[in-house]
Amino acid sequence: MSQIGDALWNTDIRAADYSEVNDRYRQAILEQYKLCVEMADRVSSRRNLTNTFFLSLNSAVVAVVAAVSGGVAADVSIWLSAAGLTILLAQCTAWFVMVRSYRQLNSAKYAVIGAFEEQLPAFAYSRAEWGALGEGRDWRKYMPLTHVEQWVPVTFALAYLLGFYGVVAA
Repeated sequence: MSQIGDALWNTDIRAADYSEVNDRYRQAILEQYKLCVEMADRVSSRRNLTNTFFLSLNSAVVAVVAAVSGGVAADVSIWLSAAGLTILLAQCTAWFVMVRSYRQLNSAKYAVIGAFEEQLPAFAYSRAEWGALGEGRDWRKYMPLTHVEQWVPVTFALAYLLGFYGVVAA
């Protein structure tokens, strides 16, 4: 059997465990499992919407500051720049915290999915797929998206700080 196959099948669950006596119980476990997988997928979708929202919001604030200043950095008041910087840094902080929160929420959801899989014939997510991806430990094999996503608001914040410094130093 392959390495994935070894990780996939639950040797504690046998075909005999799926008798008519256990059918309703096993069906309830399977339905709850499917619900948990669907909810984990929805959290990922909400995370993507959050990223789109903050990217759009940051772009809008930068566009407003540029429009108000007429595009000439030397003509921007320090107070307008500081206000824009404060708003942008607050957005970046909220963005970072929300991505981190979504990562924590999905981690908990996948732990629950793994517990459900202990009652199913296969460990599709918790052992086989995650194991095939090296459990996210080797970035060359797989880098969890939320780890990358957390750097985006940090990068934006650093760019805003450098831009503010450039305006003030000019």
